[in-house]
Amino acid sequence: MKLEKSLYQKSYLYFLVFFLFMLWGFWLTYFTKMLDQENYRMHLHGAALILWCMMLILQPYLIRAKKTKVHKVTGKFSYILVPMLLFTTIDLLKYKLHGRESLSNADNLFVALVLNALVAFVILYGLAIHHRRKGTIHARYMLSTAFPMFTPITDRIISIFFPSVLAYLPTVDGVPNVVIIGFAMADILLVILCIWDWRSHRRWNIFPFVLVLLLGYHFSVLNFYKYPFWVRFCEWFAAF
Repeated sequence: MKLEKSLYQKSYLYFLVFFLFMLWGFWLTYFTKMLDQENYRMHLHGAALILWCMMLILQPYLIRAKKTKVHKVTGKFSYILVPMLLFTTIDLLKYKLHGRESLSNADNLFVALVLNALVAFVILYGLAIHHRRKGTIHARYMLSTAFPMFTPITDRIISIFFPSVLAYLPTVDGVPNVVIIGFAMADILLVILCIWDWRSHRRWNIFPFVLVLLLGYHFSVLNFYKYPFWVRFCEWFAAF
């Protein structure tokens, strides 16, 4: 099947699968313990992510159902939802770091994991909105916004349900660097999309760019914590 035909007809199913994996990953740590969360920050962040996932499912379904006007109106909600997602993520991260006298390498890695994912997400979302009148390009970039969100899901699924895998991973401050698996999965899927898009439409200007962007993000997570400039930034961010 041609990639564009699959995007228009089945991308809502792909996002539904992504949402189900999100439920699986957060089931034991959040959904079954909603009343035990530390404060409102977890709930606001969770609500923003759930609404974003639901929008990712709804919007391509509306296109498939030929409800273009409803799709456009609903899409404007993202202008509120995306800033809410960014704010709640940064606010929750700062809360987790607040009060620490010093940050470990694992903390600095985590800051890169969260903040640089937001940077990649904003770039992809911004490109999707910029190309909102070019449906084929818009759909590709919107699909790509899911890739920076892989590791919050994959980390939990692996750590909770497949803990034996952790013994084979490199560590940072004694903590298994489980993000490597989520990164590899995202990169493999993007390579498949690059090949599929080239074979279907001879298009080589979107998914390869997304792959390079994601590889840059992954490099930052796996290496920035070693660099003095990032250590200083993290100290400033935690104290800000």
